[in-house]
Amino acid sequence: FFFFNDTATTEIYTEQIVGSVRCVQETGYQRRVHGESNTYLKMADTQQQRAFQKQEPVNLNTKYLLKSKTSKGTRYYRNIGLGFRTPQEAINGTYIDHKCPFTGNVSIRGRILKGVAISTKMHRTIIIRRDYLHYVKKYNRYEKRHRNIPVHLSPCFKVKEGDIVTVGQCRPLSKTVRFNVLKVQPQELVGNIRKLFIPF
Repeated sequence: FFFFNDTATTEIYTEQIVGSVRCVQETGYQRRVHGESNTYLKMADTQQQRAFQKQEPVNLNTKYLLKSKTSKGTRYYRNIGLGFRTPQEAINGTYIDHKCPFTGNVSIRGRILKGVAISTKMHRTIIIRRDYLHYVKKYNRYEKRHRNIPVHLSPCFKVKEGDIVTVGQCRPLSKTVRFNVLKVQPQELVGNIRKLFIPF
């Protein structure tokens, strides 16, 4: 805050602040300057957080990018291997996710698992359920068991409850998340998903 001795100067400065805030809200988090093009307004979709979102391997200040007007080389994606294809949304999309295995800094190694998505309420994280049989030696029988695994979901995938999800192990992404979604198979399951037994 700035304090002025003159009341008129304070009112003018206050009006300028309110006007700039109103301009930011109308243009979607981007401040419009006189004579500025609308190319910067397209970044409002990805800039939804306080910190500036960008892909680390992409340099936004090179002369080549300014010369080509960000038509080439602005998107970083890679092939994770293991027979999994890179989704088109990861190649042509505009999202920024540092924990995405296709566009971020996460390598897939270790176990490859399958499960049923039972909860998609969290932000970029889902819960998958894996049913399996456990052998009890005393009774020579098998009992049903299950595990719920939290998995990071990249924005390049659209998952709803009941879908079959293939996940791969990666480094710890949070306190409980150690897996990343690699493939989604749309599946229409009838009834309560938690009551069904689908061994993998």
